[in-house]
Amino acid sequence: QVQLVESGGGLVQAGGSLRLSCAASGRTFSKNAMGWFRQAPGREREFVAAMTRSSGVTTYADSVKGRFTISGDNAKRMVYLQMNSLKPDDTGVYYCVIGRIMTRMAATYDYWGQGTQVTVSS
Repeated sequence: QVQLVESGGGLVQAGGSLRLSCAASGRTFSKNAMGWFRQAPGREREFVAAMTRSSGVTTYADSVKGRFTISGDNAKRMVYLQMNSLKPDDTGVYYCVIGRIMTRMAATYDYWGQGTQVTVSS
């Protein structure tokens, strides 16, 4: 019903920047929240950032506040994650998500992208 495709991942040095993009397609009309989760090897999947499509309200994990910015383009059904001042701990697979409401819980998002690898070297 909904497809999400991420892009923009890659290898970057600590302190550098990277911009992730996510393109949504299909039946997204009732989905008011888009966001990002990440998962590092051997670690639990964790919330990164999310935003509402209706008003642009955003929320961030404490670990990325002040460094990451989530934004979107509703007309193009795109969501972005600008990542600045990257740290090695930011390394992981980043997943774009979409759901009915904005939360920090993975289980509340009903569609996920395939993931894009972000590697931050020190």
